[in-house]
Amino acid sequence: MPKQAIDTLPNIYLVGPMGAGKTTVGRHLAEILGREFVDSDHEIEEKTGASIPWIFEKEGETGFRQREKQILEELTQLGNLVLATGGGAITQQDNRHVLRTRGIVIYLFAPVEIQLQRTYRDKNRPLLQVEYPEKKLQELLKVRDPLYKEVAHYIVDTHNGAARDLAYQILSNILENPQI
Repeated sequence: MPKQAIDTLPNIYLVGPMGAGKTTVGRHLAEILGREFVDSDHEIEEKTGASIPWIFEKEGETGFRQREKQILEELTQLGNLVLATGGGAITQQDNRHVLRTRGIVIYLFAPVEIQLQRTYRDKNRPLLQVEYPEKKLQELLKVRDPLYKEVAHYIVDTHNGAARDLAYQILSNILENPQI
């Protein structure tokens, strides 16, 4: 890949549902590009000193989304970054605007069955601590899929292929079909 083309790319932001592979693919993509990788949920936990479930419990989803909005505002002003957002980051219009206008947005899509396989043991996902997590994932995807598509410059299906291969696919898509 031409180094000059890679060096001039803006930040890359990964959006998509939980279990789509944003963190895993994002780490590989950042390594390939020689960039810093940041996960917005981890940044929120670092800044607050509290876990995502604790924030949800004490402040509710509204409080969490406010924190998320602030973190995304800060992170999108940095350069040379690959950023994995939380699955619900796109539910806020301000977040969609900031992501879309300050970098390249990649929607990592995974069907609900794959999301469930990848998240069923994870207790750090407050929205899935329900009796029927598969139903919850279906509901979330129904609402959020149009928002992911609205904000995305590119869509990549992540349910087939290794994370590193998907990272190369993303980079190839960006370099071959510049949309920003």
